[in-house]
Amino acid sequence: MPGGKIDRVIMIVLDSAGAGAMPDAKAFGDEGADTIGHTLESHPEITLPNLAGLGLGNALSLLKPRPIKPAASPLASFGLMCEASPGKDTTTGHWELMGLPLQKPFKVFHDGFPKEIIDRFVSETGRGILGNKPASGTAIIDELGPEQKASGKWILYTSADSVFQIAAHEDVIPLTELYEACEKARRMLDSYYVSRVIARPYIGKPGSYKRTYNRRDFSIAPESDTVLDILVKAGIEVLGIGKIHDIFAGRGVSRNIHTEGNGDGIIKTLEEMTKPSGKRKTFIFANLVDFDMLWGHRRDTAGYAKGLKQFDDALPEIKRTMRDNDLLILTADHGCDPAFKSHTDHTREYVPLLVYSHGMKSTNLGIRTTFADVGATVAGVYKVNGTGKGRTLI
Repeated sequence: MPGGKIDRVIMIVLDSAGAGAMPDAKAFGDEGADTIGHTLESHPEITLPNLAGLGLGNALSLLKPRPIKPAASPLASFGLMCEASPGKDTTTGHWELMGLPLQKPFKVFHDGFPKEIIDRFVSETGRGILGNKPASGTAIIDELGPEQKASGKWILYTSADSVFQIAAHEDVIPLTELYEACEKARRMLDSYYVSRVIARPYIGKPGSYKRTYNRRDFSIAPESDTVLDILVKAGIEVLGIGKIHDIFAGRGVSRNIHTEGNGDGIIKTLEEMTKPSGKRKTFIFANLVDFDMLWGHRRDTAGYAKGLKQFDDALPEIKRTMRDNDLLILTADHGCDPAFKSHTDHTREYVPLLVYSHGMKSTNLGIRTTFADVGATVAGVYKVNGTGKGRTLI
């Protein structure tokens, strides 16, 4: 490698960019899911030359042929990863990436939340609730938005994931009150082992409601240290770009950098990459949420394909901005197949893995048994003890 040993990691999670159904996908209702494959099959006019050059096609072909052909000489090391944890949600995936696989799944409420939870939430927030059922976020806002304006009640819904989602029109309920209600719900739901409370603010009028980037996730705290905690304790600065801070309940994140969509997330990642590092080492950890929030859950294959193209177009600048001793890790946290018809939830899939550094020889990393191999790699680069889970990739 031109500059010697790697001393900084830039990790970008393409939120929900799954690479094909895992062997146990049927148990999750996700048999046949293939987020990247189905997206590109639906839109053959979209090509991803830069991701293909790194080796995305090589990675996907470890499972089965896909629209992206393997590169003859890929620039990155490539592979796929299985999720060892019993789940398919954002928190589960990110925690496992940072060396903390779940031993038991988060609690899911398929029929809505029980009366004891609802009564306490209403009492503590002073507002009633509408909904309390599994639903698509955009659909339930369209359904109940007018009634919320008239009544001032919360719109509450869940999904196949462990989430307590609270939607509120920004002109009806102030953001500060929405966030306070989410904090109260978070404290209530820790004992129920609910993964996330999500604030879902929206604006607009009936027929044209639009969710905003004022969304916030209130995650349950990790049960033990992740690699992020270990890095911060060792004096390494962890920069969380996007919803990383929220996913880890603020644990192990030195600085939180809010983003408003994938394009903004890419820009802010590049900004952090160009800043002088000084004496303190940094780990840059970014999440690009639009794949999941805007296109996956809404089953929008065209939007998803354009989002992949947007990231592909940004890759050359990301590579140019990398220092000689930087390591770039590109992966995902679960699937959310926009072509899947059975439901609008996440899908249980393998995730792609691309590991690149200037001058590093490409290696076939194979199909890994856990996302925690990424955490072990990050720990190894910064010379700290990891969580004991996973094997290093380099």
